[in-house]
Amino acid sequence: MAEAETALGYEQARDELIEVVRKLEAGGTSLEESLALWERGEELAKVCRHWLEGARARLDSALAAREAAGEE
Repeated sequence: MAEAETALGYEQARDELIEVVRKLEAGGTSLEESLALWERGEELAKVCRHWLEGARARLDSALAAREAAGEE
């Protein structure tokens, strides 16, 4: 993942992805523009997945620590 992409926060990437999807669904763009939008959407989806996987790992770690401490 490019450094600039990792600088995006989850919400920013999600909001931009929503806008990309809206533009693709609306149509009216050239093939080249549509391909560029699709590629940007793929990059943004990767950023979102990265953030969500990190959040899942943090939750799993916190739950494991809680269980190890005997707090259920």
